[in-house]
Amino acid sequence: MSSDAYVTTSDSTFQKDVLQADVPVVVDFWAAWCGPCRMMAPAFEELAGEYTGKMRFAKLDTDANQQMAMQYRIQAIPMLLFFYKGEVVKSLVGYRQKKDLKQHIDEVLASTARANV
Repeated sequence: MSSDAYVTTSDSTFQKDVLQADVPVVVDFWAAWCGPCRMMAPAFEELAGEYTGKMRFAKLDTDANQQMAMQYRIQAIPMLLFFYKGEVVKSLVGYRQKKDLKQHIDEVLASTARANV
């Protein structure tokens, strides 16, 4: 999976892709065998295109990148972690519809904007 709208991150690129980002980042921790992950992927990818420049979207395959999955104690997928300035500011577990994802993204953007005032 790859897209212009989101980055495929890994154990080796997570620091640069996520923790050092100059905008908020949402990371989709997923695996190819996970049905709910595959069901949520189209909405995640559409939103990545809609929020270009406002929020970075990243996907991390937990099977191929177990170090980051262990570090962030990912025990169920799909798991979305929202990062701002290298810190987790919100987490969501399980399948979410696009409307629900958008609401959480907007909440994180609003709270990070307030933090910059």
